[in-house]
Amino acid sequence: MKFFLQLFLAGLTKGSIYALIALGYTMVYGIIKLINFAHGEIYMIGAFTALIIGGVLQITTALPPLLILGIALASAVFFSVGYGVTMEKIAYKPLRNAPRLTALISAIGMSLILQNYVRLAQTSDFLPFRSMIPNFSFLTPGKSLVNTTQLVILVSTLIVMIFLTILIKFTRTGKAMRATSQDKVMSRLSGINVDKVITFTFAIGSATAAIGGVLIANHMGQINFYIGFLAGIKAFVAAVLGGIGSIPGAVLGSFILGMTESFGAGYISSAYEDAFAFVILILILVFKPSGLIGRNQIEKV
Repeated sequence: MKFFLQLFLAGLTKGSIYALIALGYTMVYGIIKLINFAHGEIYMIGAFTALIIGGVLQITTALPPLLILGIALASAVFFSVGYGVTMEKIAYKPLRNAPRLTALISAIGMSLILQNYVRLAQTSDFLPFRSMIPNFSFLTPGKSLVNTTQLVILVSTLIVMIFLTILIKFTRTGKAMRATSQDKVMSRLSGINVDKVITFTFAIGSATAAIGGVLIANHMGQINFYIGFLAGIKAFVAAVLGGIGSIPGAVLGSFILGMTESFGAGYISSAYEDAFAFVILILILVFKPSGLIGRNQIEKV
């Protein structure tokens, strides 16, 4: 029973990280119908930013760990948002009226550029990431089912989900995002600045990815330039599983994928852990292309 609960909590942790990345995928797709394959690299850049800022503060100052974590997280969000917004302006905005395949190729190109930029600027090797999350006194290492980093990841993901739900459903900006998603032309005629809405969407998606990058780096204890690629692909699978363009679907798909990987690795073989995501993707595309929550859209020709 204890082994089952450990796998369950590990699945929740993975699902939480996938959700933070998948939310960015699904928000951008919902607005401009673009699969941003460079989104995983924003997650990776957030982790590297926290590594640099947090490492410098840990070595040169005597600040409390929580304060170091806060500064590193804020820095990661700031830089990731900057990269995400710049990427949208340079690689996607000029192609907004181009065929979808053109924008998709541009996204793949941005992914490769950012990967190699970080590889050349840092290193291709794995780098150790010292945890900035202090151990909570009520959690005993080796005895508690959930550790400190897992608890922080779960709580942080819950807070982000609540924030996004309130933002999209109950604010003017959220209404503008929903209107832009439905009809950009009518949104412009109604006085909505569509360009600003799209930029804001990229900023929010980049921020959630950065949070995920910092949290998973603290949990795993090491990072390299390639971590964003596989995590981004899995988050994309989670978004498709739940229904691309649906925020509740992205969250649901992420937790299903996290649970599948955790229990599959625990009861079948950890060697096939990464393969489970692609098996799920194939099954969804064959039997329910719209996803678990997504709806089929009828386009007039």
